[in-house]
Amino acid sequence: MINKMILKALTVSLFVGSVAFVGGCRTKTSAEGGWDPNAYAQGGGLGGDNAFLVDNLSAQRDGNRDLFPPVYFAYDSSQVNPEEAGKCQEVASYILKGKGQGVIVEGHADERGSREYNLALGERRALAVRDYLISLGVDPAVIQTKSMGEEDPADMGHGEDAWRLNRRAVFAIY
Repeated sequence: MINKMILKALTVSLFVGSVAFVGGCRTKTSAEGGWDPNAYAQGGGLGGDNAFLVDNLSAQRDGNRDLFPPVYFAYDSSQVNPEEAGKCQEVASYILKGKGQGVIVEGHADERGSREYNLALGERRALAVRDYLISLGVDPAVIQTKSMGEEDPADMGHGEDAWRLNRRAVFAIY
């Protein structure tokens, strides 16, 4: 009787430990090319560590965000629209003239969708703007990207007027 209880407890412990181990390993796929929801920075260094954590929202306040307007995106899209491309050209020109040391492109999403989906969408938006800046001649080493997902809305509303403003990429110039 005692042996059966011990065997049952051991089996349950092994199962729970296996599930915890597999679940813990599942999010650490960024080294394999997958998406890691705990880290959302990409690009070259600006004189510091590239790893920005989702919970470290104070890091988002570095840099000057008032120099250039955001690039806005269509619903569920990470394509830079031709109407928005001029904003990227202004930033590229500024950096190429040596007026800034670098830029962090922050990708944002509206509140629709899961947190994980919105972080991935924000990352795709930031990377699309980064790629556009690189195509304009900006050195990739001076561009970082960061996904904010839905965490830092420009408008707290819950309708299309607010969502339109929250689907954006913001430039933090150093």
